[in-house]
Amino acid sequence: MSKQRKLGPRKESALKAKPISASRSEMAEVVLPAMTNPLGKLLGGHVMHLVDIAAAMAASRHSNSYVVTASVDYIDFRNPINIGEIVTLKSQVNRVFHTSMEVGVKVFSENALSGERKHTTTAYVTFVAIDAITKEPKPVAPLILKTADEKRRWSEAGARRKARLALRYKKRREKD
Repeated sequence: MSKQRKLGPRKESALKAKPISASRSEMAEVVLPAMTNPLGKLLGGHVMHLVDIAAAMAASRHSNSYVVTASVDYIDFRNPINIGEIVTLKSQVNRVFHTSMEVGVKVFSENALSGERKHTTTAYVTFVAIDAITKEPKPVAPLILKTADEKRRWSEAGARRKARLALRYKKRREKD
C-alpha cells in the first residue's frame, strides 16, 4: 500500500498536458417518433441522455480512461427539436481539476429538408476519471489552452465549480 502512495505523485507528474482539441467529440442522430412527445418534439430526458453520452466521449478521450458522471451543473433548452430533424451534439473538455473534468456540450438541430440549423441546448457536465484496475478516481492530464475562447471557457468552468462546491457544502451544513 505504501508503494502505491509513493508511486502516485510520480505517476501524476508524468501526465502530459493535452490540447482541448484532443477531447472534441461530435455525434448525430435522426429524431424518430419513439423519441418524441405527443407534439412531435424530442423529449428533454432524451436530450439529457444524449448530452451525457457526448460529454462522456470527450472526457474519456481526454483522460484515456473510464469516466463517471459526477454532476450536471447546467442545462438550458433554448429551442425544441422536431421529429425527423437531425440532432448534432458537440462536446469538449473545458477544464481539468485533479481527477475531474468539466465538459461543455452544445446541441444543434438541423432540418434535413431546408438545411436550417438551430442551437437548441447548452450543458455543462462534470466527470471523474476512473482507474480501470482499482476502480478509484485517477489523476487527469492538464489542458493546453491555445485560444482566447478556450481560456474564457477554462475560467468560467472554475467559477461554476466554485459555486457548485459552495452549494454542496452549504447543503451539508444544513443537514447537521
